[in-house]
Amino acid sequence: MTTPVDELPLSEPGLGDRLNPAESGHQRRIFIELTALWIVTLLLIRLVVVLHDNGVHEVVLAAVPLLFIYAPVALCQWRKADSYAYRLFIPALRDRATWRRSFRDAGLVTAAILVPWLVGYHLYQSVLFGHGPSLRLPPELPLLIAYQVFFVAIPEEFFYRGYFQTRLNEIFARKWLIFGVPMGWGSVIAGLYFAFGHSVVELQWWHFATFFPGMAFAWLRERTGGVVAGALFHAFCNVSVVVLDTVYGLR
Repeated sequence: MTTPVDELPLSEPGLGDRLNPAESGHQRRIFIELTALWIVTLLLIRLVVVLHDNGVHEVVLAAVPLLFIYAPVALCQWRKADSYAYRLFIPALRDRATWRRSFRDAGLVTAAILVPWLVGYHLYQSVLFGHGPSLRLPPELPLLIAYQVFFVAIPEEFFYRGYFQTRLNEIFARKWLIFGVPMGWGSVIAGLYFAFGHSVVELQWWHFATFFPGMAFAWLRERTGGVVAGALFHAFCNVSVVVLDTVYGLR
C-alpha cells in the first residue's frame, strides 16, 4: 500500500511538514542533536528509575513525563526555534473538532488491528506456553488507563513523534503514500529511536518489537498533524497488553 509521491504538506504546514532548504544540507548536525537529546534524556530517566528502585519515594517518577515533554522544548529554546511550530501542543479542551478527529482516527486504527491482535495473542500464549484465558482483570483498571494515557503515552508521543519525527521530516522528504498519508524515512528513524530507547532505560530483549506499533503511532502523527491520536492508540496498546497478560495469568 505504499506509492512514491511528491511531498504533500498539510493544509496548515508547520516545521517538518515540508523540507526546510536551510536544514536539508545539515543531516549530520541534526542527527547529532537528536542523538544527544535522546541519550541525555533517557539516561536521566534511567537515573530516576534506579533511584525509585532503591527506595526513593515514588513521587520521583513524576520526573519521567516531565523530561520527555520539557527536554525537546528546552532544546527548541536553545535553538531559538518556536516549539509550537513542531505541533508539540495538546489541543485546548474547547477545540472539540481536533479531539473528535483524534478519537476517531485512533478508534479506526484500533478497530483495524483489534481482532488480529486478540487472535494472535491467544495463539501465542495457548499454543506456545499452554496459557488459557480467565475472567481476571487488572486491579484499579481506570487508574491504569489514566496512567498509560497521561504518564506514558502522551509524553512519549510528544518526544518521539512530536519532536523527533517532525525534526527528521525537515531533512527527509515524505515520499511514500501509505493509506492516503505521506510518510518518509523520518518516521522510520524516529521509530528506531523509540524502540531502542526503551532498552536504554531498562534492557529487555523484546523492545525491538515496539518499532512496529511505533509506525502506527507515526502514521497517526502524519495523518492528524498532532500527537493526540497516536497517544490514544499508544495507550490502548499498553493497556491491552496489561489486561491480556492478567487474563492469561502472566500477571
